[in-house]
Amino acid sequence: MTPAPETSARGTATAPSPGLADAWAHPLLGRMLRGRSARRRLDQRHPWLLDTAVVLVVFLLSLPDLLAPGRHGPFGDAMDRSHVPTAVLIAFAVALAVPLWWRRRNPAVTYGVIAAVLLAQWSLGVWQQTGTAALVALYSLALHGSLAALSWAAAVTAAEMTLAVRLLAPIEHPFLGLFFLLGTATAAVAIGLTLRIRRLYLAALEDRAARLEVEHDQSVRLTTAAERARIAREMHDIVGHNLSVMVSLADGAATLATNRGETSSDALRILADTGRQAMSELRRVLGVLRADQHEEQLLGPQPGIHDLDALLARVRAAGLPVTYRTTGDLDTLGSGVQLTVYRIVQEALTNTLKHGGPDATADVTVAKDTAAVRVRVADTGAPEAGARSGGAGHGLVGIRQRAAMYGGTVSLGPPADGHGWLIDVMLDVPPGVHQP
Repeated sequence: MTPAPETSARGTATAPSPGLADAWAHPLLGRMLRGRSARRRLDQRHPWLLDTAVVLVVFLLSLPDLLAPGRHGPFGDAMDRSHVPTAVLIAFAVALAVPLWWRRRNPAVTYGVIAAVLLAQWSLGVWQQTGTAALVALYSLALHGSLAALSWAAAVTAAEMTLAVRLLAPIEHPFLGLFFLLGTATAAVAIGLTLRIRRLYLAALEDRAARLEVEHDQSVRLTTAAERARIAREMHDIVGHNLSVMVSLADGAATLATNRGETSSDALRILADTGRQAMSELRRVLGVLRADQHEEQLLGPQPGIHDLDALLARVRAAGLPVTYRTTGDLDTLGSGVQLTVYRIVQEALTNTLKHGGPDATADVTVAKDTAAVRVRVADTGAPEAGARSGGAGHGLVGIRQRAAMYGGTVSLGPPADGHGWLIDVMLDVPPGVHQP
């Protein structure tokens, strides 16, 4: 038999977390996240780089105005700036560009300074390309500043531009100029708000992915702890029963030795007292697990190999055809190993009932050799029928925990031919582990 590759794509197995990796794999979201992460790393290493570049670009826009004082304005008017000294024009350009260096740290103050400089410039009847600094300031305020300050800035911008076009620096086409100015200002605010919303969305996406990862890990830990507690309760019953048998035999042997006058009676009584002490400690350490009222109390002995026939009969009655084969002397296995085999078969068939589909069949094989027990449960259900995108079910987690108690290995997944589902468990059972 070829073991299946270990996977957890179906049933109650632990599936991959739908966390940040899924978002990065998305073609659009992944590109946005990668680009945002790259820009963030560059900005964290060199926070001054982007701000300095913006200042230089805005200042370079003023060079045509400074080098050609008689050029036409943006709205068809002939601008004669001969009455304004070049030093004043340079001062205006610097005063408009330099505040942008603080546009992300203090966007409201940056906009206020630029708005004041623009008002003074327009009062002298001067239009310069450096006025685009106001658009950059509005964009930065929409992206980084408060929404209340943005609303005031939008109102001030509209009033200031209207005043400049109609009174302070009249132009040849006032309505066209005002439409252009207000349109570009609106576009700057809209772009800033759009990027702000996208940034909030990406931050929320990263936060949600991180929380999903944490919740998935917590779910796995809780499921593992629950399975370990369940196994501990079952082993408590088995070990307690065996200790009770040992104590009873030791007491009986001590009594018989005393009646016969043999010297071994004292050692046998010490053995019985030690067994009773071990039972008391076992109840104290593991008996607290019985306090869990949410778990079903066990009212009968723990199941073993012989109980598999009844289990398979119930599964067949549920509509799943099952064939069952055994190899080797399974009766010599200890009660703990028998319980482990029973639970593995139970969980595997439960997985098939849930996810195998209506036409599935199952084949159960339990084989024992000198030092190992192999449990193999194969079904003909479609693997994708039970594929799950998240969660940590108890069934396959419990199989792994039980196999780990005996140093076993677990293989889960479609078999070599790709049809159905295979659970293949190998348990290491030392020769001394036998039924008492």
